Amino acid sequence: MDVKIINPFLVAAIHVLKTMASVEPIPGKPFLKKDSNALGDVSAVLGITGDARGSMALTFTESCIKAIVSNLFGTPVTEFNEEVTDAVGELANMICGDARRRLGEQGISLQASIPTIIAGKGHSITHINSGPRLAVPFQTPGGNFVVEVAFNKE
Repeated sequence: MDVKIINPFLVAAIHVLKTMASVEPIPGKPFLKKDSNALGDVSAVLGITGDARGSMALTFTESCIKAIVSNLFGTPVTEFNEEVTDAVGELANMICGDARRRLGEQGISLQASIPTIIAGKGHSITHINSGPRLAVPFQTPGGNFVVEVAFNKE
């Protein structure tokens, strides 16, 4: 996997959450993920094609996404409901869009699918390729989330 493709997704995650939800995510140590187990309670997965082929997954713990959605809505969110899961898809769209814009400035053109939302403790994430999956955990005051990016070698 090429860091010039991966890094814009990480920068975008920080930028979108700071801008849209007033949350300052702190990245942890990246690692290669060897299984499909989600590291949270709700995920959005987007397929990506174009100059590179792969996918991005964004996974939140329940406490993290409720805190983020509370900031987005300007009112406390206490229930894990459809509005919360819809917000995961919208955040994934914004992060992927921001990353694609950044990559476009480098001459790399990518298109993304509509996100698929998966919720529930112990769910799994299937990426569209068989290559390595890089996972980067992030900490926020409300809880943790993970960005996973997987691209085939071109």
